[in-house]
Amino acid sequence: MLETENNPSLERFEAEALPHFDDLYRTAVRVIGDRQTAEDLVQETYLEGWKSFHRFDPRTNCRAWLFKILFHVIHHHRRKWFRFKFTGEEESMLEQTLVYEPPIPEHITDEDMLAALDKVPQNYRDVLLLADVQEFSYKEVADTLNIPVGTVMSRLSRGRAVLRTQLGATSKPVQADITQQAARSASI
Repeated sequence: MLETENNPSLERFEAEALPHFDDLYRTAVRVIGDRQTAEDLVQETYLEGWKSFHRFDPRTNCRAWLFKILFHVIHHHRRKWFRFKFTGEEESMLEQTLVYEPPIPEHITDEDMLAALDKVPQNYRDVLLLADVQEFSYKEVADTLNIPVGTVMSRLSRGRAVLRTQLGATSKPVQADITQQAARSASI
């Protein structure tokens, strides 16, 4: 079928899918770490969404449907290009971070949060982004990533712990500066 301005299917797709572009793009950038690649993956998501829009049930959540497509596209991209492998070093880092939880600083900048999020292992970061940033339910996250709800809850808990540890690590230089300033003030 030729796409025209009078095509009600195209108009419905644009009305339902395009408002979610920014959320998809921001999430893709956080997951992939490269703006150009993220843009390509979001375009591919919309292409796949358009191709299968005839199967979309309008009574369901279009945003969740698009995120499921996005994570499928990202998974395919990773499998094709990166051949991601969980190393023993990452496993060791995870075990260490789960033991001690330093306090989270009172003032966290966006840059601190993003830097800490980048240090969270990818499988936990995906769940964190969908559940905590995009505010999907556990079931929607599970459907999007094709994993059981229990795995979502487990990864979310562990991901939050790693993120908390990373944020606590960012507070140490700030605390040292405060301690030094207090010592200087006391000596004056």
